Amino acid sequence: MPAPLRIILTPEEDLTLRELRLAQTVPQRTRDRAHILRLNAQGWNTPAISAMFECHQHTVRKTIRRWEEQGLGGLWEAPGRGAKPRCQAEDLQYVKELLAQETRTYNSTQLVKKLKQERNIDLSSDRLRRLLKKKLSLETHPH
Repeated sequence: MPAPLRIILTPEEDLTLRELRLAQTVPQRTRDRAHILRLNAQGWNTPAISAMFECHQHTVRKTIRRWEEQGLGGLWEAPGRGAKPRCQAEDLQYVKELLAQETRTYNSTQLVKKLKQERNIDLSSDRLRRLLKKKLSLETHPH
């Protein structure tokens, strides 16, 4: 059985976590993590907290360890988590305009890099090629 984890919060940290837990502009997971930390500091044990949040005890322990290692910054999602930005019609229009304006030619790998830099869209070159082919075929043969 793992040793009980217990954190001690300063009054300022407790106030910050309480405000964070109530902030509507903060992601729900982050607010839940703030609540988990406050409950732990108030004496709740890991099994009771995990039962309240309907999560695994490992999740509660991980939240506490992240607080101990990273402080407030550990409450937010790590980069790379969650859905990536998807390519929208406006992004394909941007590529089409870019190709029309530029005198040089681009291959799909170069276009993918350009999209990543300019519009923060992360696509593979194969996916971009398929999207462009589909867009061109719809423009030339509308249904």
